[in-house]
Amino acid sequence: MAAQQKEVPNAIGLEEIGTERQEPKKEQKTFTVEEAVETIGFGRFHIVLFLVMGSTGVVEAMEIMLIAVVSPLIRCEWQLNDWQVALVTTMVFFGYMIFSILFGLLADRYGRWKILLISFLWGAYFSLLTSFSPSYIWFVFLRAMVGCGVSGHAQGLIIKTEFLPTKYRGYMLPLSQVFWLAGSLLIIGLASVINPTIGWRWLIRISSVPGIILILAFKFIPESARYNVSTGNNKAAVETLEKIAKMNRSVMPEGILVESVNERRGRFCDLLDSKYLRTTLQIWIIWLGISFAYYGVILASAELLERDMVCSLQTAAAKELGNDSEESHSPCHCRLFAPSDYRIMIISTIGEIALNPLNILGINFLGRRLSLSITMGCTALFFLFLNICTTSTGLIGFLFMLRALVAANFNTIYIYTAEVYPTTMRALGMGTSGSLCRIGAMVAPFIAQVLMNASFLGALCLFSGVCVVCAISAFTLPIETKGRALQQTK
Repeated sequence: MAAQQKEVPNAIGLEEIGTERQEPKKEQKTFTVEEAVETIGFGRFHIVLFLVMGSTGVVEAMEIMLIAVVSPLIRCEWQLNDWQVALVTTMVFFGYMIFSILFGLLADRYGRWKILLISFLWGAYFSLLTSFSPSYIWFVFLRAMVGCGVSGHAQGLIIKTEFLPTKYRGYMLPLSQVFWLAGSLLIIGLASVINPTIGWRWLIRISSVPGIILILAFKFIPESARYNVSTGNNKAAVETLEKIAKMNRSVMPEGILVESVNERRGRFCDLLDSKYLRTTLQIWIIWLGISFAYYGVILASAELLERDMVCSLQTAAAKELGNDSEESHSPCHCRLFAPSDYRIMIISTIGEIALNPLNILGINFLGRRLSLSITMGCTALFFLFLNICTTSTGLIGFLFMLRALVAANFNTIYIYTAEVYPTTMRALGMGTSGSLCRIGAMVAPFIAQVLMNASFLGALCLFSGVCVVCAISAFTLPIETKGRALQQTK
């Protein structure tokens, strides 16, 4: 009997052990979108994504740079004062500022892909209408509407960021600058041929074509899988990830996709939550300053060329025209770009990619914060260098370096902003940052095109001072995102 009683517990013990061994087999394996993206890795899908979404930068650059190459012509056609020319650029960025927040809110709630498509349709429509402007007032209004549409192009960067594996973000996103460079060079090249022949109206019509063509390519890009899981649409997310894995000739993680659903998406108050308050405020300062510096360089370079504000050129012009020339006293200065001016603009624009290799190395090895603080500090220095009395070659060199530095600044802050916020507020974080930065872009024309004519050194010191503030703000950012996985929720 005693033996039998001992056998019963042993039997139960064996049964329990067997059950414990079987339980893990019954558990269903799970994975998150982050794990799926990392497992699938980089491949052909990401190359197509890079080309299509990167091309949004071509369209945006053409629309923004258009003002710089058209300004001398509309100044002459409508006899505009300095402040009226500056107002055109300001209103473009005013429209950008207002709709950047709106599109950010809508993208977090209704999807990145839909908002990107709407913004392209909007921008192309009003850009074409601009070419039929009967007056200066209509031109300003329609360009402001174009600015509203262009503000949604940032969703292309967010889609790229949310599909890229962690280790590739620091390399692929800065390379997107190539597309902005291509757009800038394309509009300058077109302007040099079209403006002197068939006029600025045809320049605007032709520059609208790339945006219309790109809309047709959007069907090859899916909605963000991270956005889909944040809304509870796991089925769509899985289908998207499976297509990417198939296209990359890779495999999906084993198990089922499990991710928490967050109904509280795209809320402005989340940006000012205690966890992100300091980061948000410092990011806003940096965005505002970078935009102020970037568009200040673009408009100042156009102004320097249009008004011959280089020492050697200015002296020669004074001797040739005389100090009491009618043109020097005219409130509506009218001088069209010469072929040499377009060449200088092209050379300085190429500078935007000159520091890309160093920028990529800095972002990936020094980190986002330190890299940004260094390039902002150098930007401040080169603004002051513009005050040095130099030849046209010296001016080209300074503008070349300035364009390289301000482009590097934009590269880094775009990456940092996309990485620091979670999926539920990423588009809004990017949208509000883009909106705040347009305040800097709105102010820049009045400094580069109005104040610079009154006090050249004063304008340069203002640009330089803002860059110093941004460098300090970048260095003291509380979060470093280098090598960090994208956060799904707060």
